[in-house]
Amino acid sequence: MALVGAAGEGPREETPDLNPPSPQGEKTAVQKQTYTRWMNVFLKRCDPPLQVQDLFVDLGDGRALLALLEQLSGCQLVYRFRPSTHRIFRLNNIAKALAFLDDRHVKLLGVEASAVADGVPHVVLNLLWNIISFFQIQEATGGLRRRLSSSLSSLPTSSSPSPRGPLPPPGGPYSSATLPPRRRRPGRGRRLRSRPLESLLLWVQRRTAR
Repeated sequence: MALVGAAGEGPREETPDLNPPSPQGEKTAVQKQTYTRWMNVFLKRCDPPLQVQDLFVDLGDGRALLALLEQLSGCQLVYRFRPSTHRIFRLNNIAKALAFLDDRHVKLLGVEASAVADGVPHVVLNLLWNIISFFQIQEATGGLRRRLSSSLSSLPTSSSPSPRGPLPPPGGPYSSATLPPRRRRPGRGRRLRSRPLESLLLWVQRRTAR
């Protein structure tokens, strides 16, 4: 695009913006888009359906936040919402949502109602990630533990001796003193525990990639 300069100078070219977006800015944009899509998966179930367009703006009155928590928890929360353009009432709506989360021991370190109302990016993203962690990741890992516990409890138990015969006496040819020590694979348990988390994160990405 050509810009007209002062008299006698003729047109001059507009200097292009050569500054690429910072990696932190790109990360924030990806998180914002992902969390917005994740929220809308649940908000469309509301009656009437809700939709978040701008994550940093649409949470400012607390309605979408209360509606999201209602869909995730099954508790009636939207009736507490009080529509108002006054900041004090908007903060009160957000404070109700934060109090609900705090009662369930959701991490809210550094999350304040005023910062959510003002759309502070890192606070809003941190809040949404903690909600995802609690209601989705812990729910999935809890279900895995319950299924594992159920499977273990269904295993038959018997006090009868083993069909392989009696155990060798202590100090015999197969005592623990003569057997080589069993090596433990470092980090295997940690990898197994992290698999449900990785699986759920992949689920969130698939659900929000539409």
